[in-house]
Amino acid sequence: MNTSPNQMKENCQEVASLLKTIAHPQRLMILCHLAQAEMSVSELQSECTISQSQVSQFLLRMTKQGLLTSRREGNFIYYRLSDPKTIKLMKSMNKIFCEQPK
Repeated sequence: MNTSPNQMKENCQEVASLLKTIAHPQRLMILCHLAQAEMSVSELQSECTISQSQVSQFLLRMTKQGLLTSRREGNFIYYRLSDPKTIKLMKSMNKIFCEQPK
């Protein structure tokens, strides 16, 4: 099944937008952690060693773009990856760049 030129153009725009979002090292680090497990802002701050305000800004941007979803539990908000394509991409990148060869 071949992709039409118009569909390919739309796909490329979608991918370019996603890659632009994850191109920042700290956002990528956040996504790597969230690909492994749901986490709170404070957990992400600790794991990524960046300020709470930076984590919140990054999470807000990625949530607005539909990459993340959140849930509140008491005083904490927990974030997780919500976009199936992003989940698949993060798992693939983890496999390529982070797993130790056997």
